[in-house]
Amino acid sequence: MKPWLSILALAIALVASVFLWQKAHQPAGQTVVVYVSEDQVFSEPILEDFERETGIRVQAVYDTEEAKSTGAMNRLIAEKDNPQADVYWANEPIRAEVLKQKGISAAYVSPNAADIPPIFRDPEGYWTGFSARARVFIVHDSVKSPPQGVRDYTDPRWKGRAVIANPLFGTTTSEIAALFTVWGDDQGRAFLEGLRRNEVAISSSNGESADFVAAGRYAFSLVDSDDAVNRMRQGKPVSMVYPDQAPGGLGTFIVPNAAVLIRGAPHPDAARKLMDYLLSPETERKLARADCAQIPLHPGVAGPPELKPMDQIRVMQVRYADVAQKLVEIQPLLRRWLGL
Repeated sequence: MKPWLSILALAIALVASVFLWQKAHQPAGQTVVVYVSEDQVFSEPILEDFERETGIRVQAVYDTEEAKSTGAMNRLIAEKDNPQADVYWANEPIRAEVLKQKGISAAYVSPNAADIPPIFRDPEGYWTGFSARARVFIVHDSVKSPPQGVRDYTDPRWKGRAVIANPLFGTTTSEIAALFTVWGDDQGRAFLEGLRRNEVAISSSNGESADFVAAGRYAFSLVDSDDAVNRMRQGKPVSMVYPDQAPGGLGTFIVPNAAVLIRGAPHPDAARKLMDYLLSPETERKLARADCAQIPLHPGVAGPPELKPMDQIRVMQVRYADVAQKLVEIQPLLRRWLGL
């Protein structure tokens, strides 16, 4: 045999051996079912990487935009006595807390959670946060002296010049509930009345608020940090302000993703492996580089260049369990405030 043929045959044999070894060590026939509230365009590549790297087949059920966050949560509640999902990838921790309170989640402390700050994980292990958004002001570049705190919404100099997303939905609901938790009910109600008195406009979503500010229709709005970063990357005339950063200030409300193990998961071993994968520094690195521009919670993981690392942000000190309870409690008040 010619020397080059011998080398080729050896190379083919080596590749075949590696393939057979990998196949032998893959968890044969394993599947994991995950319900996902994070946008599919960002979550699907992560789940595909997990499938490729572990050999575990992923069956993902994604929330629709219309039912974001609540769709998957309500399905998990309906399936409580006959769980179909193994893991819930929530795009914020409030619904994860609801699932804990309803006895739908199970405790699991991943070894990859050790470096995640305690404020961003349930102390009993019923959910663990990763890859966060900050609630920031997006401000039009024509504004010479931008707002510095959420109470600026009620300052008369901004009358008719500010917008906020509908507080019945999404992260705006969570932040309003967080403010009620920190301030107390009386100050929370006074803030809502101040919004009305100052003629703050109501948009349908954070994205619409960001577009209104980018178009110059309003001076500023509270939005998620990815909404602000995306408009900045598009070259829109906007900048970003982290609210309430002065010494002793309230701090910026942070919204991490949350990984949740479902009680009675049909595939518990695969579920824990997926939890570990979601909570890894590498997953945070990928989500930081993606267009969702999320802030890593693991120290030392590089975040999006437009955003501060978490240890440089004054964070609003809240217990997400308290926020979840308050969110449910104030729903009737918010509906009345909106005239519904």
